[in-house]
Amino acid sequence: MTLTSRPATRADLPALRPLIDAAIARLQRDFLDPDQIASSRAIMGLDTQLIDDGTYFVAEMDGVLAGCGGWSRRATLYGGDHSTGRDPARLDPARDPAKIRAMYTHPAYARRGVGRLILATCEAAAAAEGFTVLELMGTLSGRPLYEAAGYRVVEHLTDAAGGVPVPLVRMRKELAGSVVIPPRQGAGHD
Repeated sequence: MTLTSRPATRADLPALRPLIDAAIARLQRDFLDPDQIASSRAIMGLDTQLIDDGTYFVAEMDGVLAGCGGWSRRATLYGGDHSTGRDPARLDPARDPAKIRAMYTHPAYARRGVGRLILATCEAAAAAEGFTVLELMGTLSGRPLYEAAGYRVVEHLTDAAGGVPVPLVRMRKELAGSVVIPPRQGAGHD
């Protein structure tokens, strides 16, 4: 199987929305109860500003959309187009961490390298723009991927914007002193 990534475009939106919905509904089942999963929809989703900024990517396995995710040079840490409190202020790479945002893998492609590819692509792109620290707000289901990639938990919190508190973890990774090598396009993964 061949796993590739590319920048997302607005033409991808009709395929991204059901992928994100499936990831929210199914990949959180081992971590959240049904009410928390329903509530998480208020704080999760796609931020199309990432697509417009050219910092959102899709992963395809043998030409089929398998996942998506991005990074941001803007202040918003998490949330989709529908979320309140978004901040479009631009970050300064000399003092601010870039934000890893809106990472989703279709359940049919979970644990097949999709998240690792997207995350590595985002890290390389942020490093290329001078960012040395990355930050994200992770779900409990995403935490194992981020920890395996070198992120550490800096805060545990909950967000009850959807009515029921949803546990989240703020995580960071230092890139300073490390070389981030972008993944090869078309590299095969098992």
